[in-house]
Amino acid sequence: MNRELDEKIIKSILRIEEAANIAKHRGETLILAYSGGKDSDVLLDLAIKSEISFEAQHNHTTADAPQTVYHIREVFQRLDDQDVPNRINYPPDIKLDGKTVRASMWNLIVKKGMPPTRIARYCCEYFKERRFEGQHIMTGVRWAESNNRKGRGVHETLNKDKDKRMVYFDENDDRHKLLEICQLRNRAVSNPIIDWTDEDVWDYIKQNGITTNPLYFTHRLKRVGCIGCPLAGYAGMRRELAMFPKYRAAYKRAFDRLVESRTERGKPTDRAWKDGESILLWWTDPKYNPDQLTIFDEEEDR
Repeated sequence: MNRELDEKIIKSILRIEEAANIAKHRGETLILAYSGGKDSDVLLDLAIKSEISFEAQHNHTTADAPQTVYHIREVFQRLDDQDVPNRINYPPDIKLDGKTVRASMWNLIVKKGMPPTRIARYCCEYFKERRFEGQHIMTGVRWAESNNRKGRGVHETLNKDKDKRMVYFDENDDRHKLLEICQLRNRAVSNPIIDWTDEDVWDYIKQNGITTNPLYFTHRLKRVGCIGCPLAGYAGMRRELAMFPKYRAAYKRAFDRLVESRTERGKPTDRAWKDGESILLWWTDPKYNPDQLTIFDEEEDR
């Protein structure tokens, strides 16, 4: 047995119970944000074992791999069998070309007039980060996933104004406890497994016989999310789009429509954005330069 992991399990269950108490104190619903990845599976198992009151919710992105969609369906069917409240939230409607349509990754690209990037993550805003008003969110976010998350605590409040955000760690920490924010209206977020390593997660999955997303094994993916997500890095984007050619084709069609829309609105385009294929190359390869002279161009010029 892994004593260190056992201690983390106990600590995480206590954090989950604290999140449930905080949500109850604030008169909120405790929502477990389920993504379909391994961290969500671990958090869900811990929450069920904690015997706390919560509702599992998944935000449908329209760009998840089929395997991820099927896995989520199976997990939520099991939750139904266990009488655990659950819900899948579908994207909101958007206005496009004078019509009201349900948002998807593909029509959102056309509406925004540009592909999503690491900086302009408008897709996350529409599909993943929609606010749960009057609710307390519990996620499987971990420090080990990204150095950018090192500043996140066990509990936190979210606010568009960074100066108004509040982050809280364990109750034995010198900083204040989350219970002191009950008077605020900001959404509260708890991250019970924030200090777990990748090894901790996989050890827990093996020890408890948890069924996880098959993409970790069939495609050897380290992350499971939207196909082509810029957060996977350029190499990761290219690899995912090669694994899922239908998604690559869907992005290309969306980028073709993007060019048509920009042209109709009188917005400029250049050789890097002359068509869907050009935008795909620009989007996934920082070295792509359509003006770069090739050996074939040199021969033609002679």
